[in-house]
This record gives sequence, structure tokens and C-alpha cells, in this order.
Amino acid sequence: MATKKHKVGEKAAETTTAVNTLVGFRRSEVIKSLGLVAGYAAKQPRPFAKHLKNYAGELLEVAKGTSELAPDKRDRRFKDETWQTNAFYKRGMQSWLAMRKELDGWISDSRMHPADKVRAKFVTDLIVDALAPTNTLLGNPTAMKRLFETGGASLARGLKNAYDDLRNNGGMPSQVDGRPFKIGENVANSKGAVVFKNEMLEVIQYQPKTEQVYKIPLMVIPPQINKFYALDLAPDKSMVRFLTKMGYQVFAVSWRNPTRQHSHWGLENYVEALIEASDAVRKITRSPRINVTGACSGGITLALLLSELAARGDNRVNCYTLMVSVLDGKKSDSEVGLFVNDRAIEAARRQSAKKGILTGDELGRAFAWMRPNDLIWNYVVNNYLLGEDPPPFDVLYWNNDSTNLPAQLHSDYLDIFQDRRFRPDKKIPFMGHDVDLSAVTQDGFMVAGVTDHITPWKACYRNVRLMGGETEFILSNSGHLQSLINPPGNPKAKYYTNKDFPARADRWLEAAESHNQSWWIRWNEWLSERSGDMKAAPKSLGNKAHPPISQAPGEYIFT
Repeated sequence: MATKKHKVGEKAAETTTAVNTLVGFRRSEVIKSLGLVAGYAAKQPRPFAKHLKNYAGELLEVAKGTSELAPDKRDRRFKDETWQTNAFYKRGMQSWLAMRKELDGWISDSRMHPADKVRAKFVTDLIVDALAPTNTLLGNPTAMKRLFETGGASLARGLKNAYDDLRNNGGMPSQVDGRPFKIGENVANSKGAVVFKNEMLEVIQYQPKTEQVYKIPLMVIPPQINKFYALDLAPDKSMVRFLTKMGYQVFAVSWRNPTRQHSHWGLENYVEALIEASDAVRKITRSPRINVTGACSGGITLALLLSELAARGDNRVNCYTLMVSVLDGKKSDSEVGLFVNDRAIEAARRQSAKKGILTGDELGRAFAWMRPNDLIWNYVVNNYLLGEDPPPFDVLYWNNDSTNLPAQLHSDYLDIFQDRRFRPDKKIPFMGHDVDLSAVTQDGFMVAGVTDHITPWKACYRNVRLMGGETEFILSNSGHLQSLINPPGNPKAKYYTNKDFPARADRWLEAAESHNQSWWIRWNEWLSERSGDMKAAPKSLGNKAHPPISQAPGEYIFT
């Protein structure tokens, strides 16, 4: 059962919540797209009639038992052998497959604008996947078997799970059983202490694992949309533990979870807080320079920090690492982006301004409907039809431990999406200076994920042309978070490299070299060359000016 539960959460873990859901899509845009689909059917009757006829013909073959339609071998919904051996279930499955096939065929054959085709495919997939026979009790043979095997107990448990979700989870199916996880005990439990704290953040210094450490410390900047401990989950996949074992002095920022009273916090405030934090790190380590790493929305904040420091002539940052972060996003980067327009952006801005915050729950619900098979129907079947508890999966526990965004920060991120301020032809003021990443001349290490739906790798690839220094770009073989939690020893680990940077991302990948190991190993080689000489590890954490305030993982993690 543990293996089954792990598989339930595995796909969901690939598609965890992140910053590009801040724009999202509105229900009105989905309805509008359905109208667009209907309009094309009316304007172009011949392709529609062709596939309607094909659909009727395929249904006839299904009824006769001669249809050859079969699900994709990777589609876990139809793994039960009953779908092949029972005529009733096989015909139900094939009828649904015929509908999906002909809808896809009609969209492909129609003379829609390419962007309209993507919109049409997205909304029809929403409907078709909702109508999958696996999502109903009678239509799901596995659920019916469980019902008989348990004498109805599975249905009773499923109804209880549905009732609990209705009361406590906004009506959305729970994705994780969080009961086994205790922050500071079996997750986020690396030894360390908070050595600096202000209104917005805590800085955690981790206990060195080696007798000698590199002189230049590393400061980790997490996304504001989730809590920092993604990089310190279980001991066997903790990036913090890996880095300390390699001899680095590791400091991690832990953002405070804002409430309505913090609605005025924007990117300028966050960057100023990071400058204060880096001052403390430099004083504690007696190092005039630091290395920094930022992931996802934390990477956007890092880019603005680097731009501001360059404008001030401040060279405190020695090198940087940018993980799964899109700086110059375009609507065409993802299906969801094509639903975004100025009206939708302004509506999202007004909504968070009215409330003072954009809540983590709102973000989670919006994102779930962008990947409903993995994040909704997957759990409807598991939790309600089979009567199982969701899996106790640490990645999903972290993902559901989401944070709020202040209204001003939300608005700032929407501005970045609209004005694309990181492009070299833009002159957008920030903290009294124009944003200019070409002035960032430090060496950079960038990581993206092949199957990342949150920050698509081709969009991340555009970052290499924005910065002014030497850059190394790594493409990991996983999704958004899974590409980062990729420790040495992972048998699935693989990444791609290419020293040249052609204009098109596809060309970069065509000529890239593959490596069957964790990219952490290569990052360690790169970072060690830019972390200075070795010195004796500190005997205690903090210093007289910044003594330990509390034990890791700090206090803001519980806000």
C-alpha cells in the first residue's frame, strides 16, 4: 500500500505551486474560450462534421466490440486489467477515448489561430478529463472491487474524507496526509540557529559538518510563495546537508508569512531586507563577499538584488545560482499564459488589494485546476472512491504548507509579467535605479527542469542572455521541485550541458551532452572554485553582534 500511495503523490509532486499561478486564469476566460470553440465549430462546419462522423463510426465499432482504441500505456487510470477483460468497462473506456480522440482531431484540423488551438485544447481537456469513467464509483472497476471487498467500508471512508475536505479544505480533495510530519523533528531538522531577524525574514546559520570550511559563505534565498525548507526535507534529500558536508558555510533566509497588516510589503522591501541579511552574514563570517542562490520567485528577487547592487557599485556578491526561475516571462510560455490578458491581471490585482493579501489557499486551488488530473481527479479517486487517505509525502506536505503574498508584492510580480522589465531594451526604475541585468557581471549557474510546467525550461533558458557575466546552464531531467531535490545517488538523476548558447533553446538541447548523475555534483565543482580558500570551521554559530536567537528552523516557519 505504501508503494501505491507513493505513486498517487509522485505526479502531483512534479507540479507544485509556484509564482506563475499569480496571474492564473479566471472562470470568465474559460467560458470565453468555450464560446470561441463553439464559434469555430459554427464557422467551420466541415472539419467538425468530419470528426463527428468519425466519432459516431468509432462508437459503432465500440458497440460491436471491434474497436482497437487503447489508452496510453503511461495512463495509470486504466491499469486495472478489468478495463481489458470486462466488456462493459472496456466499452465505457473506449467510448471516452473516442470522444477525446475526435475532439483533439477536430481542433488539430480546424483553421484556428495557433494560440486559439492551445486554449481550445486546454478547456476541452478540462471537460473531457472530468468526464473520465475512472472519476465515478460505478465507472471505476477498482473502486467497485474495493467496495465489495470491504463490505461498503471504503465508501463510508470516502464519504468521511469528502465531508472533511468540504469542512476543512475548501471542498478540494486533500493531497497529503500531514500527520506524520513534524517541522524541526523529521522535516527541516538540520542543526543550526537563527542569527539575524528583522520584520520580514530570519537568517538561519547551519552547523558546519567539516573541520575546514570555505571562506566565502552561501546565502540561500527561497521563494516568497512557499516556505524555505524545501531545501531541507528528509536528511537523504536535503540540499542544506549536502552543502554543509561539502564544506560550505550555509545561511538560509526564512521569510515571514505576511498577513493583511503587511499588505504594503513589495519587492523593494524584500530586496532591502536581503541587503540587511547579507550584511549580517558578512559580519558573522568576516567575509567581505558572499555567494547567493535563489529559486523560482526567490530568483526574481535575487535578480533585482543583483541589479540594485550593481547600480550602487556594491560588489558584495561573488557569484550567484539561479534555480527554476523565469525572469523574462511570455504568455506563450505555457497554456495558462494564453488565458492571461490585461483585464485578468488588473482583476487579480484589485482582488488582492482589497483583501491585503493573496492567500496560499487561493493559489493552491487555482493551480490545482491547471493540472486537474494530477492534483484533483487523482485524489478524488484515491480519497473518495477508494476510501484511502492521501499519501504522507514530504514534498506535498511542504507544497501544502503555503504562504500568503502581500498585495504589493503580488502587484509587483504582475508588473514584471506585464512590462518584462528584465529585457535589455527596457528602462524600468527600481529603488532609484533602472533595472539592468547586463550590469551583473558575476559568474552565474542556472538550473531548469525538462518537465517543469511552472517555470518552463525554454523560458528559463532566456535568462542566459540577460546577465552580463559568464554563465553555466544546466537542464535537469525532472519537474519543478523534483529537479532541485536531486541528491547524489538518485538512480533517475540526469542532466544536460552545453557550453554554447544558440538563440533557440531547442538547438541548445540538440547539441547538449547528457550526464547520468545528480547536477549537485557539478554545482559543487563550480561553486567550490568560487568560494575562496579554506579556513577552520567556526566553533559556534553567530558572533557577539549577532548571537543565536533561536534554534533552526526558526520561528517564522510556523507563522
